[in-house]
Amino acid sequence: MWTKENRARYDRRGLRYPSDLTDEEWAVLAPLIPRAKRGGNKRSVDERSLINGLLYILSTGCQWRAIPKDFPPRSTLFGYFQRWEWDGTLERVHHALYQQC
Repeated sequence: MWTKENRARYDRRGLRYPSDLTDEEWAVLAPLIPRAKRGGNKRSVDERSLINGLLYILSTGCQWRAIPKDFPPRSTLFGYFQRWEWDGTLERVHHALYQQC
């Protein structure tokens, strides 16, 4: 049921896209993101923008080529999508968000 408290909690007007994470949601998900691989270069992409990009694609159903320019490149997003699907990160993220709802 929509109450004044719930309506304010789920208000997404201040976000760039409706699929972007709020600070509260990011606080839940940040510990679930795996660390960068050992060796090699440091991770240069922001994890929150990766999650926001993936949520944008999944919520809008847009093509990978149509991803807006303010997200990381589509090759980066797709690479992390494949890696996180393989290692179970996306399932853990989904479960954590589902529990919060």
